[in-house]
Amino acid sequence: MCGRFVSTRSPQDLSHLFHVAEWRPDETLAPSWNVAPTDDVYGVLERAPRAEGSGAPPRRELRPLRWGLVPSWAKDPSVGSRMINARMETVHEKPAYRRAFARHRCLLPADGFYEWTEAKDATTGKKRKQPYFIHPADGQIMALAGLYAYWRNPEVDNDDDPAAWLTTCTIITTEATDAAGRVHPRMPLALTPDHYAAWLDPRHDDAEELRALLTQPAGGHLDARPVSPAVNNTRNNGPQLLDEATP
Repeated sequence: MCGRFVSTRSPQDLSHLFHVAEWRPDETLAPSWNVAPTDDVYGVLERAPRAEGSGAPPRRELRPLRWGLVPSWAKDPSVGSRMINARMETVHEKPAYRRAFARHRCLLPADGFYEWTEAKDATTGKKRKQPYFIHPADGQIMALAGLYAYWRNPEVDNDDDPAAWLTTCTIITTEATDAAGRVHPRMPLALTPDHYAAWLDPRHDDAEELRALLTQPAGGHLDARPVSPAVNNTRNNGPQLLDEATP
């Protein structure tokens, strides 16, 4: 599972790292050291510009997506809070994700992610959740494999009204390895740069070839360190959340 992560890179940096052709300054997000479900996050995706017709080649974009996928057939967007993760083993066949896996794949840039273990407080003897920050050992950015979906708000009449559409995403997870495996049995999947183009290309729809792109994040080379329980509260934010703490 991935229920919280860190995303602090600027859109300018992300545009350079992911060779983005288009991003809108008015959609700039603040850096976050405590990204939580239903927050807006940066997504890298490819789609054909509407103004250029259906035959136009896809263009790579950086845009905000709400974390928690809402399928197009959902009655209301509240379902998104329960669809923050999709399992790699079944993502290509589950009704909620099958269409997005075939046509709407994205990358979700992250500095790292949080997972929790159950620990006993040495002073009180009570059990508590101890958070760990898990990140690539070399400090490079993680490109988490994700899916996105468009949901049409039936309460808005005009299709061209921005309020008519909600664009959401989910993170694909797999069995945990390396340092992450000592903390939690599941972890988010990340792609290597040589797989970005194939993953993002909406014209690429072979399920087995796409699943073959999903490998161990950072090649399995991840570090984990205990951090302050302050991260447990979604209202807390700031770089101090990444400071190493005594577990």
